[in-house]
Amino acid sequence: MAQNPSVQRTAPIAIAPKPPRREPTPQQQENLSGFGIGPSSVQTGASIETSSLAGSTSSCQSCQFSGTKCVLNDDEDSCAACQASGSDCSFLSSSLASPHSRKRKMNGIPHREASFSKRSSPNMSNRKLGTSSLSSTAASSSLEEDLANVGGPTMLKRTLGMQNDRFSQYIGLTTDFEPSLINLSTFDPQDESLLARGTLRKVSDNDTFLMLPDSSTPGYNQIIEDADAIEAVVSPHGRNLIDLYFRIVHPAFPIIQKHVFLEKYERSHREFSPPILAAVYILAINWWDHCPDLARLPRPNVRELEGLIRSTLADASNRPKLSTVQAGLLLSQRPEGDQWAPTAQLVAIGQELGLHLDCSNWKIPLWEKGLRRRLAWALYMQDKWGALVHGRPSHIFMSDWGVRALTANDFPDVEWDEGDADGKQDIEKGRVLFTRFVQLSQILAEILETFYTLNSTQRIADAGLQSTQLVLSLAKPVQLKLKEWYSGLPASIRLESYSMTSYSPASPPFTNRLSSIGYLHLGYFATEITLHRRIIRSLASNPNTVDPYVQHICRSAAKARLISAMDLVNRLTPNHLRSFWFFASKTNFALIGTFGSLLWATSPGREEADWYRRRLEEYRWTLSVSSKPGESRGLTQFAMTMLDISTGLLKKLPEKPPMSRSGSMADMSAPPSFPGSFSGRGSLLGQFSNIHSADVSSAQSPLSEDSSSDDEMEDNYTTPI
Repeated sequence: MAQNPSVQRTAPIAIAPKPPRREPTPQQQENLSGFGIGPSSVQTGASIETSSLAGSTSSCQSCQFSGTKCVLNDDEDSCAACQASGSDCSFLSSSLASPHSRKRKMNGIPHREASFSKRSSPNMSNRKLGTSSLSSTAASSSLEEDLANVGGPTMLKRTLGMQNDRFSQYIGLTTDFEPSLINLSTFDPQDESLLARGTLRKVSDNDTFLMLPDSSTPGYNQIIEDADAIEAVVSPHGRNLIDLYFRIVHPAFPIIQKHVFLEKYERSHREFSPPILAAVYILAINWWDHCPDLARLPRPNVRELEGLIRSTLADASNRPKLSTVQAGLLLSQRPEGDQWAPTAQLVAIGQELGLHLDCSNWKIPLWEKGLRRRLAWALYMQDKWGALVHGRPSHIFMSDWGVRALTANDFPDVEWDEGDADGKQDIEKGRVLFTRFVQLSQILAEILETFYTLNSTQRIADAGLQSTQLVLSLAKPVQLKLKEWYSGLPASIRLESYSMTSYSPASPPFTNRLSSIGYLHLGYFATEITLHRRIIRSLASNPNTVDPYVQHICRSAAKARLISAMDLVNRLTPNHLRSFWFFASKTNFALIGTFGSLLWATSPGREEADWYRRRLEEYRWTLSVSSKPGESRGLTQFAMTMLDISTGLLKKLPEKPPMSRSGSMADMSAPPSFPGSFSGRGSLLGQFSNIHSADVSSAQSPLSEDSSSDDEMEDNYTTPI
């Protein structure tokens, strides 16, 4: 078999039992002992400096690790060995007062490189390092992390998915690499072993990756040229756009490691993979008017940026890294950028990078573990919500998903300027928002799996006359999970915490605080609607097999969801509409109208159908008011278009018969007691009758006051409590 000529080997490596790991010296053990992983390891900037200096010697960390002699000249900033290798020297003198003390690292960032302007990126020494629960990034300042990153660009050399010159491929259990043979290979202290096909990188006892050079992939020679072309499109406004991105998008969608991104950008835009740089720019341009330095200037050529990001993303897919997934996810968040096929490709790239695996015990920097989990769950959300809005089968299955649930430790704790209280609040709320949306996406995934896969659809159809009963029994536990999810929302991300008083139409856009909590609440109602759509469909397809009282309960519960969802949209302020919205929100707005159309179409009488018709007319007016230029017009325009289509089709429905007030509802005031009825403990009604009480819509979105005096159906169809 021909070997890859691009991979250089110094000598054949014999297969032999893996040697025992070299134990750290007592010196190293002492230095590492103070940096345990967990809440107890949280340290302030001062304590990090003190503990690092207390264990320092006359050698820099690189020389200590390699066992070479560390020679430092008085007039040089690094030792001779680090100068020869081109590495960052982390020499630490034994005395705080020494005139030769070297620059210390704050969260892995050299102090001298972290001195950004206050507007652009405040000095890291002026930032909060966090307390108690946010220990992951603080722990990454430890000597253990510094050793992992020594000898190359700060924080990237020992990463798995973010190296500048190599990319990784996860080696699965059924590939041509036999896991038991991999363990026979000889690994160096960096857990790597050079083979003819590439370099094996063992991150745990069970997980191994193949590291391959970027230089062997198509488009590699164009990387610098592409990065320059992207920067030229936005120049000289690149830094302002990055600030906009981290102020507006990042808090609600934290899939980028902020301090790593800023450190790289301060050195050169050429350090980035071109698509991630373009993705940040193209998303930030949506808030161009929210920067006082940009508001009066012409916007960059977005079309040109779109062409560059799509071509460079295709090239980057040949050498996938975490930045490739980040760029693809950010590009998909544009209202016009959502497509199903790219989502499938992103899932495949994520699996190539091992994002579907549990990285808790991997030998990679701590901050990369947190980034991987956040990125993995963002990919999970993209897949599940994409499956919903496109009506396609999901690509991620829980049987092959080992990612640990997100915790506060998975989010970076150095994110805000110490004097920026609003920025700190936005970051903390963003963490909660992102985590809760992940949990909601898991409930949505259960609904899709239970009711909308080919197998589940066939199972329900095979139930025949009992299909509605089966649907209701399956819906009950999911509904209870939704109730529990909502009741557990912290007050800080409830819609009531934001009111019109925080918005001033007379103020410039950049002076009003934006809030992205709208996409979370809209997603909640879209999930509820997805569940109730299936129930209403089943009732309509088997109207004579279900007790009338059960039908009344189900339709009343569905109506309550519709009213609350419409009321949510009515309560959104410009501060919500101008903020970042998750990609599925465009369709979620439309699903409210679709659900109302379904209830209209399946109404048993003319009065109820007319009630839904009037509500949909009101909803369209609300959408039109929310689609003013500059207030996410594209977000609601799609919903109005789909509403016009569905209501246009409804006009072709046959005229429904009138139903008298006494005849339509009087018989539904109590469940009938005939043989085989659904009443009684343990019966179908007993299982489902509490679904209406699980509705929390009145708490989160009070029902709108109806001013129509002729609206009789308002009272008739109120959800019974």
